[in-house]
Amino acid sequence: MKIEDVMTPDVSFVGPDTPILEIARKMRDNDIGSTPVLEEERLVGMVTDRDIVVRVLAEGGDVRNKTARDAMSPGVLYCFADEAVESVLENMGDQQVRRLPVVDRDKRLVGVVSLGDLALSGKRKAAGEALQEISQPPH
Repeated sequence: MKIEDVMTPDVSFVGPDTPILEIARKMRDNDIGSTPVLEEERLVGMVTDRDIVVRVLAEGGDVRNKTARDAMSPGVLYCFADEAVESVLENMGDQQVRRLPVVDRDKRLVGVVSLGDLALSGKRKAAGEALQEISQPPH
């Protein structure tokens, strides 16, 4: 089974110059904790609720002037739509992440996959093992 078979295809995203307050409202209104950042249709980063707190709010200053670029995580992790579910589950455990953006081979965003999606795919045991790894302190 491939990731494209279990991912959520309709993903909300923002651009690098999207204001942080707009992103925070989008997260609140859609009950999400992260959003991909796209530039010219390519994935360039992720902004999480934690990124907003740690990289923007904790720094102080006027948050009205801050954008996704100010908050987004460097070195964004992702998986390819045609990757095997088992491989991605193992990678999620190793990287200690609960969700990953899914891109095509041109690195265009096509969806997002979460541990919940993977558990529903029939890979409950593997998803549980990945969650156990994610829940451990970093290696």
